Amino acid sequence: MPGPLSGRDLLSIRDLSPEEIRLILDTAQQLKQRYYAGERVIPLLSGRTIALIFEKPSTRTRVSMEVAAVQLGAYPLALRREELQLGRGEPIKDTARVLSRYVDAIAARVYSHESLEEMAAYATVPVINMLSDVEHPLQALADAFTIKEKFGAIDRVKVVYVGDGRNNVAHSLLLVIAKLGGHIAVASPPALQPRRDVLEAARAAASETGATIELLEDPKEAVRGADVVYTDVWVSMGEEAEAEERRKLLQDYQVNAELMSLASNRAVFMHCLPAHRGEEVTDDVIEGPWSVVWDQAENRLHVQKAVLALILS
Repeated sequence: MPGPLSGRDLLSIRDLSPEEIRLILDTAQQLKQRYYAGERVIPLLSGRTIALIFEKPSTRTRVSMEVAAVQLGAYPLALRREELQLGRGEPIKDTARVLSRYVDAIAARVYSHESLEEMAAYATVPVINMLSDVEHPLQALADAFTIKEKFGAIDRVKVVYVGDGRNNVAHSLLLVIAKLGGHIAVASPPALQPRRDVLEAARAAASETGATIELLEDPKEAVRGADVVYTDVWVSMGEEAEAEERRKLLQDYQVNAELMSLASNRAVFMHCLPAHRGEEVTDDVIEGPWSVVWDQAENRLHVQKAVLALILS
C-alpha cells in the first residue's frame, strides 16, 4: 500500500521528517531480519526498473544499490556518465525527462547537488541522491540504523564527527542525528565547519526533537565521553587540488588509539569508507575492537532496500 514516502524524491535528509526516518529504519530492520531468515529475494518491486547514474566511482553505493534492487525483484540499470549522452553535453533536464519514460526511479551519484535538483525538477519519477557534494543521505540513514542496532536508542547516544565538517557525510550525519533527537558534536578546524544552511536546518530540527549540537575545534574535548566516533577522508573526490592544504588543516584530527581512549567505555568507531589508513584513521582503530565499519557498510544494503521499497510502493 502507498505510504508517506511513496513517489517521493530523496535528495536530502532535510526532505524527511523524524517519523519518516524512523519508518525507514524500522523497515530496514524488518528486511534485514527476513534476509537473515533466508529470504534473499522479497519481490516487492517485481517488474520495476531503476536507473543508477554514476558520475563518480563507487564500490559500496553501486554494489549495495544494485543488490538491493535485485533482492526486491527490480532490475537495476547501472549507467556511467560517459555511457550516456550526458557525457556529450545533453542537458540534465532532457535526460531526466527521457529516463522517466523508461524507468520507475532514478538514483544518481553526482559531483554537484544542483544536478540532482535539476534532475528532480524535470523527472516524473522519484529521484534519489546516492551522493552529491552537499549530502549523502543514504549513508546517514545506514549510519543511524547502525547506531540504533548497537545502542538501541539514538536519543541517548553521543555521536562525535572528527575531521572535515563541511563534507557531504558530515552534513547528512548532523541532520539525521538532529532529527532523531541525539547528541552530535562536530570537531573540525574553523575553515571546515558545516555549511551555514545545513547547520541552520539541523538546529531547527534540534529545537523540535531535543537534540543537542556542538561545534568544537579541539577533537580531544569533543571525543571525551563519546559513544560513537566517526570520521571520513580528508580529501574527497573532486577536491584533489586542495589535498595538501587539507592535510595541513586536519593533521591534528586523526582518529587514533589515544583519541579513542577518551571516548566512553562502550564507544564504537565508524567510517563511511573508503579509508585512508594513516591519515584520518590509524590501522589499529579501524581493525580494532572499536570498529563497526563492516556492519555499517553492510547496512547500506538493508537501508537502501527500505528506501526503494517505501518510495516505489
